[in-house]
This record gives sequence, C-alpha cells and structure tokens, in this order.
Amino acid sequence: MAALTDAEIREQFETKVLGYLRCARAVAPHMIDGGWGRIVNIAGLNARQANSIAGSIRNVSVAAMTKNLADELGPAGVGVTVVHPGITVTERTPTLLADLAAREGSTADQIADQLGAATSIGRLVTAAEVADVVVFLCSPRSVAVTGDAVAVGGGARGAIYY
Repeated sequence: MAALTDAEIREQFETKVLGYLRCARAVAPHMIDGGWGRIVNIAGLNARQANSIAGSIRNVSVAAMTKNLADELGPAGVGVTVVHPGITVTERTPTLLADLAAREGSTADQIADQLGAATSIGRLVTAAEVADVVVFLCSPRSVAVTGDAVAVGGGARGAIYY
C-alpha cells in the first residue's frame, strides 16, 4: 500500500476504465442505430481478489461501469458484459514464469503447475479459451447475458461467486 502512488492508480484507471468508456461512447450510437450490438470489456480476475489494490480498483470499476452501460444500452438491443480472465497463457507467459521461478528458486514448469493447481481445471487457461467466451458473448446467442461478469479463470478454488 505504501509503495502504491496516487499517480499509478490514476494512470491505471485512466487507461483501463476511461479507455473502455471512451470506446463504448464511440461505438454505442452505431449499435443503437442498428438496434443491436455487443460490448465486451476485459477486466482481470483481480476484481474478485484482494491481492492488488490497484488491480482490484481498476477491475471492479470496469465491472461497475459495465453494469451501468448494460442498463442504459440494453433497451436499445445492446448487451454489455465484462469478462474476468485469470492468469492466462499468452506469448508473455514464458517470461513471467521464468521471472517468478528465478525469484522463488524454482523452475518455470513448477510455477505453472502451482498456478494451475489453484484452478478447478488444474491448469492455466489459454488466450484462445478466453477468446472463445468473448466470441460467444459477442454473438446473438448471448442475448440473456448482459450486465454480468463472466469469470474465465478455470475456476478459482474455494471461492463461491453468485
């Protein structure tokens, strides 16, 4: 907490929350005119965890903004949802795992196994798996899912979200 500056929080809020809001403002009129649309915001699973003040603040803010936009745009046929990915395997993952392993005197494979063990599926989720959920949420089949937060982290062990 002491090392976290107001400027860092402002920068993260400006980038993520206001960035998504600006994007929604730009596309919503076109979606409203068309009578249909989908907006899917991505906010990390830190929204449901208390291990990063800045991460929790920015991701909870995106979720709150998403719900407000869903309520405002829903009557015009525009659905708005937020996806909360957990740790996701991307092109950056090998470097992240190597850095964590070096700090903990472990191997990248051991770190990946530890992180994966914290999920119900026993492994980390891939970027393609997150994308599959986003594609569904952007489809007409997702009409019943709006204003909601969808966790895509492989199931955080022990937590019950409703």
